[in-house]
Amino acid sequence: MQVVVGAGAVGSVVARRLVEQGERVRVITRSGGGPDGAERIAADAGTELAKYVEGATAIYSCAGPAYSKWTSQWPPLGAALIAAAEASGAVLVTTGNLYGYGAVDGVMTEELPLLPNTVKGQVRARLWADALEAHQAGRIRTAEVRGSDYLGAGAVSPFSVTVLPKVIAGKRGMMPGDLDAPHSWTYVGDVARTLIAVAGDESAWGRAWHVPTPEPVPVRRLAERAAVLAGAPQAKMAAMPGWILKLAGLVDPSAREMVEMQYQWQRPFVLDSTAATVAFGIKPTATDDALTEMIGKGKQ
Repeated sequence: MQVVVGAGAVGSVVARRLVEQGERVRVITRSGGGPDGAERIAADAGTELAKYVEGATAIYSCAGPAYSKWTSQWPPLGAALIAAAEASGAVLVTTGNLYGYGAVDGVMTEELPLLPNTVKGQVRARLWADALEAHQAGRIRTAEVRGSDYLGAGAVSPFSVTVLPKVIAGKRGMMPGDLDAPHSWTYVGDVARTLIAVAGDESAWGRAWHVPTPEPVPVRRLAERAAVLAGAPQAKMAAMPGWILKLAGLVDPSAREMVEMQYQWQRPFVLDSTAATVAFGIKPTATDDALTEMIGKGKQ
C-alpha cells in the first residue's frame, strides 16, 4: 500500500499515477478528497496519521499548512510523518522546496548547505534535518524532493495567483522584484514523477533531490508566453513596489507572509537538476506545456 498525505496539485498527481500503476493507494486529507481509484480518508495527518499507515511501503508527504501557520503547524506534522514512517517501516518521501538554501549567489545544487534567511526557510530546513537525523540513526528511511515555483494544473505560486489571470484577461500583471531575472519553474507532474522514482529506489534514500526542471525563464518572458498560448493580447507587466506588498499584508495573511520571500524574485533564482535527471531518466516537461495545462484549467 502507498499512502499519500495531501491531495493538492502534487499529491493528486502522485496518487493518480500510483493508481494507474496498479498500486493500492490511500490518500489522507482533512476533507477526505483525492482522485478516483484511491481509498480516501478524512483525517488530521498531524494527529491521526499513525492509524492509517500500517502495511504501507511508502508515505508521500504532499501536504502542508497554510503559509501563515507554518511555524505552529509544520513541526507537529513533520513529527507525525517521522513517527508514522518509524512505526510502519515505510519510506518517507517529502515534497520540499528551495527555501532552506536561503539567498544564494549562483545556481542551487543539492550539495549546498542549508542556510535559511527567512522564518519559512528555517522551518523547512528543520523539517529535513529532523527527518535526516532519524534516517541516519536507522529509525526511518527517507528522502526529500525539492522543486522551484510550480507550474501546471492546480499550481499555486505568485505567478499563478497574481499574474496569469491578469495576462489571460488582457490586463497588466504585477509582481515584486526583477521581472527579467532568470527564474526556475518546476512542473507539478515532474514533482510527482520524481517522488515516485525516489520512493522506489533504495539507493536514492538519505538525501535530497532536485526535480528535473527546464531552463530558467524570467517572469516577464513567462507572462509573454502565457499570453501567446492563451490567445490573449500581448502581455503587459510591471514590477510591484515592495511597499504595495507590505500594505496588502496588513489585511491579507498570505501577502504578509510573502514579504520575507521577496529575495527570490529580486535576483536570479535557478536550480540545477542534473543529478535527478541522470539518476532517474526524467526529462523535464517543457515550460510551454506546463503553461498550456494551467491555461486550460483556468478556462474550464
